[in-house]
Amino acid sequence: MEIIVRTMEATDYQAVYQLWQDCNLVLGTSDTEDEIVKFINQNPQTSLVLLKNKQLIGSVLGGFDGRRGLVHHLAISENYRKAGYGRLLFEKLEDEFTKMGVVKISFWVHKSNLQVIDFYQKIGCELREDIITMSKTLRE
Repeated sequence: MEIIVRTMEATDYQAVYQLWQDCNLVLGTSDTEDEIVKFINQNPQTSLVLLKNKQLIGSVLGGFDGRRGLVHHLAISENYRKAGYGRLLFEKLEDEFTKMGVVKISFWVHKSNLQVIDFYQKIGCELREDIITMSKTLRE
């Protein structure tokens, strides 16, 4: 059984997008192929996929704004959950962020996906209740 974590490539987009859909992630305008390829090009070391026996079973997008690491769309195929693959992928992302000098990692959990909070707490993430998230859409 071969497990590989590698950087995401533009050619991975279709398989990654299908994984996100299968995992019921909330997807939008920022998740089109053009937008994700821009993200990968901007964050090549922190956009990762996880392969088991050459099959894509996980992905995560990590962004760096020069100060903080931002985690987007950590997803593991349902058939492979609770086997340590999510932890492996998150730890690989943490390693890359550490090399870049990141002090803190932040991310959002959609209200439709609250069951993942337990996973994140088990791997050392803190649930913040003192923050209100706001956003502004610049284009549709």
